[in-house]
Amino acid sequence: MLEVFDITQCEDGYQMGYLIGQRFSDLIRSRVARDLILQEQLLPFVETPPGQELVGALSAANKHAFPRYWDEMLGMADGSGVPFLNIKLLNFRKEVLPFVPMQVVPPEEVGGEDCSDVLVVNDSMAIAAHNEDANVALVGHTYLVRMTLENGLSFTAYTYAGELPSCAFGFNSNGLAFTLNAVPPADTEIMAGGICRNFISRDLLEATGLEDALIRISSANASVGHSYNLVDVRNRKLLNVETASGNRISIHEVGPTPFFHANMYLHLQVQQVQNESSLGRQRRAAQLSSTSKAEILSVLGDSADEKCPIYMTGT
Repeated sequence: MLEVFDITQCEDGYQMGYLIGQRFSDLIRSRVARDLILQEQLLPFVETPPGQELVGALSAANKHAFPRYWDEMLGMADGSGVPFLNIKLLNFRKEVLPFVPMQVVPPEEVGGEDCSDVLVVNDSMAIAAHNEDANVALVGHTYLVRMTLENGLSFTAYTYAGELPSCAFGFNSNGLAFTLNAVPPADTEIMAGGICRNFISRDLLEATGLEDALIRISSANASVGHSYNLVDVRNRKLLNVETASGNRISIHEVGPTPFFHANMYLHLQVQQVQNESSLGRQRRAAQLSSTSKAEILSVLGDSADEKCPIYMTGT
């Protein structure tokens, strides 16, 4: 059963992170111990001069841009008893892995076998449907954080153990919600030492609305690209926003035609890794009807293509 942690009016980011780390210390410790990417690739890499330089640049950039969220990581490390370097690397994961030499990375780690979404807005319904796929180390290592800030804003975030809320999906009391799709830009499209995606999505939880969310995404100077599905609950508006390093951004407004997004860029022109899982899911989704909520949920539960299922049950 998914645990829910309610937090109200913390004094600062450090206290919020500490409370999360303290409450979920067992899950965070377990996730760190079982995460082979962290143990076998990231930690050895940061012992090398190139790794130290990269993590140093990421640390300086993200601490400067988001000092409160940086303090949340510090608090989480202290509250859970996990070394701060491990917490940093969990949150820097996608920005560090492309630079690890001779890596053998599972497809889901380069954005090939992650989440799928179906979005549609018409006269009778406005739906953003999402399934959450990730590395097997995250099975049983997630929780919900519900936070109320001093300014009265509240948010709910589905959270990976040891990471900032939320690199998965969340919503706030301003009527702004989002889901995320990893995308795999080519190595030449990645900027070393930029802003990490976990910090950008954490910032989205505090957006005042759709326009503010777009500003937060477009001005972040991200290291690695991402796909954001933004939901304006009050105005029945859905946007798919694809980004890449160098503040490149493309916005697609969803309408009556169902929009399916896996883990490849669809409208932003970026050199990317061609991934058969995403291509197969896109092909399969195009064959299925999405004219009702039941059909849309059926699409996300489809496993007819055993090689490239939309609903994944493998490792």
